[in-house]
Amino acid sequence: MRKKLFVLAVLLLCAGGASLFAQESIESLGFSLDVVWLFIGSILVFIMQAGFALVETGLTRAKNATNITMKNVMDFCFGAIVYWAIGWGFMYGDDIGGLIGGSQFFNGPMTLDIGTGNFYKSWFFQVIFAATSATIVSGAMAERTQFKSYLIYTCFISAFIYPISGHWIWGGGWLAELGFHDFAGSTVVHSVGGWAALMGAAVVGPRIGKYNKGPDGLVSVKAFPGHNIPYAALGVLLLFFGWFGFNSASTGTAAIGEGGIWSGLAIGRVAVTTCLAASAGAVSALIFSWIWFKKPDASMTLNGLLAGLVGITAPCAVVSPGASIAIGLIAGVLVILAVEFIDKVLKIDDPVGASSVHLVCGIWGTLAVGIWANAPGDGVLGLLHGGGFTQLGIQAIGVLAVGAWAAIVSLVLFFIIKAITGLRASPKTELVGLDLSEHKAEAYTGFQIFSNM
Repeated sequence: MRKKLFVLAVLLLCAGGASLFAQESIESLGFSLDVVWLFIGSILVFIMQAGFALVETGLTRAKNATNITMKNVMDFCFGAIVYWAIGWGFMYGDDIGGLIGGSQFFNGPMTLDIGTGNFYKSWFFQVIFAATSATIVSGAMAERTQFKSYLIYTCFISAFIYPISGHWIWGGGWLAELGFHDFAGSTVVHSVGGWAALMGAAVVGPRIGKYNKGPDGLVSVKAFPGHNIPYAALGVLLLFFGWFGFNSASTGTAAIGEGGIWSGLAIGRVAVTTCLAASAGAVSALIFSWIWFKKPDASMTLNGLLAGLVGITAPCAVVSPGASIAIGLIAGVLVILAVEFIDKVLKIDDPVGASSVHLVCGIWGTLAVGIWANAPGDGVLGLLHGGGFTQLGIQAIGVLAVGAWAAIVSLVLFFIIKAITGLRASPKTELVGLDLSEHKAEAYTGFQIFSNM
């Protein structure tokens, strides 16, 4: 009898140990999947830096191609260091009054405790988002901004402007507590970068020859066509490719289980809505530009695709495929109207339409959450799905608050830089081109570059 009891006890212990081992193995496997998934997503988002460089280079003049390439390389390199030192702490450090993070400076997420969520992988994913917000400004201020001044403000954006408003939404701050929803960054990343881009373009002023006053007192607007549309198209396609990491990896996990939109189950839905919104944005921009300009405009169509991507970034996990198409179609029209308004009414020279794509369509995508969201299990329900105006009102509050923060602080920053170090290149430098003047390196050595101003 004792022998039988002993054998039974051993079997029970073995079964319990096996069960515990299996449970630990499952948790370990889930953690490993999360690490790999976020790493893959980070690499996809990193590819977007190359996309931005090609878009901005292609849509501007050949004499500034080296300068724009340098800016897109160095804003990531400087941004990574300052985000590690300061930005991460402001964004994800211990919350202070719902307004700012106050820990992990010069340290970052250096723990590997599975339960905390603060992994090296999290920092790597987030630093590329910070660089994306900063690099948006490059295109809006292209062809007339001093290189050293660009490095100053790109560091400030990555260390201060982006992380603090990011803390309000993604770091557990006051907008997160209010119920504001921005899944992958229509506001956190794109609107912040778009506001900074608009303020920077306004402060630095238009390119020489852009706006010309005639004898009748009327101001004519001169177009400066981009020198390489294939570059721009390749850049947009790289951005499209990278955006599947930008949006889909924002689930933060590949594991399937509880968590709703924050579960690995959401990856497929996010990828589908991202694809459809981008495609719809390109289609509507093509058709609208064909009607508006009497020709199917290439640059407007490319920006329409980007507009659809920016517009779907906030609602991608909480809307249906049909809603994503509607969001993209509207974004494709909005971006053209915004380009025309900023260029011809506000008289703000934005060479690549960065403000129109990232600011205007970032706002649109954020508000679209309050219209089409249908994720009651996650507490996100839009107007068209019985949620009333509650979510839409919360989204509008977020848009206004983040807009005020990004616009005012960026405006002050650009005026300070302008007063202390200078912001704009000299007229001679601008006319010759920033490649030779600032870098002593032509992008197309051996080719004669003809300039239309």
